[in-house]
Amino acid sequence: MLSDKDVKKIREELDNCQNPLFFFHDDPDGLCSFLLLYRYIREGHGIVFKSKPGLGVRFLRKVEEYTPDKVFILDIPIVDQEFIDNVKVPVIWIDHHTPLERNKVKYFNPRLNDRSDGTPVTRICYEVAKQDMWIAAVGCVGDWVVPDFFDEFKGRYKGFVDGKVKDPGKIYFESKLGELIRIFSYILKGKTSDAIKCFKILTRIDDPREILDGSSARGKFIYSRFEKINNEYVKLLEEAVKHASKDGLLIFIYDEKKMSFTGDLSNELIHRYPDKIVVVGREKNGEIRMSLRSTKVKLPAVIEKALIGVEGYGGGHEYACGANVKKEDFDRFIYSIREEIIQ
Repeated sequence: MLSDKDVKKIREELDNCQNPLFFFHDDPDGLCSFLLLYRYIREGHGIVFKSKPGLGVRFLRKVEEYTPDKVFILDIPIVDQEFIDNVKVPVIWIDHHTPLERNKVKYFNPRLNDRSDGTPVTRICYEVAKQDMWIAAVGCVGDWVVPDFFDEFKGRYKGFVDGKVKDPGKIYFESKLGELIRIFSYILKGKTSDAIKCFKILTRIDDPREILDGSSARGKFIYSRFEKINNEYVKLLEEAVKHASKDGLLIFIYDEKKMSFTGDLSNELIHRYPDKIVVVGREKNGEIRMSLRSTKVKLPAVIEKALIGVEGYGGGHEYACGANVKKEDFDRFIYSIREEIIQ
């Protein structure tokens, strides 16, 4: 977690701006981080970041379009120095991935002080905003972390999580809170215009029951969007489980005609098959874009070795990573991972 001093600095940056622009990662942690800060200040605009590998100069047009007085970057692991250099207002970058060195940016990352501290950006933003606990719970557990305020959350929002469950996988796939997490994930998929409409609605929803119970028109809209996308997800999941062999690797690749569910599928598959290393990839434009999961093997070092002699990139958390390699290099990439596991 960040120090109280750093949290205070972020809050002061928010308090002293009128038109912030937020770039946030397209997963529950990124979305919830944005929602917490936006709902605190009630000003500015949000841009969901779906591109790989990092926030680069082509997004400067968004800065020019919205003419913000500050730019906040949330849960995005890579930001190009050229992007920062060309933004003419203060840039505040809050992240929890492997730290990077950049100039001309106010950079907040708990791993700067403790390399093992993977505190979700949502948890940091909740400490800044001090409100919307339900959104903070969605973002933290959505990033596979049960937060320190979880008992208070369960007392406030009874029925969202049963009993004394502390396993993020069980919460994610076997509770009402988990359904809410999947809703937050799915509504960011598909057309960017649809994602924007949905997260704008979320900025105005004050109680999660509006969504799960359909007690408002806004909540019904969000849930109907989720149901439509979930139908596609279920079909892909049924295909993916067929690849669960006796091998220590579960590999499932699907084509670009399908909506991107790599992160969601890999999370559910590692929950179902915790003894395996899960690799879920989507083939697009001659590349395989992957999400990798494990419960026992620390993945960054394994991926780093597998990328030797391979055109691509990858990295992330200890047990949850992303990678992108050329289609013709994929077999070599997987062979290297398999060799590393056997050793």
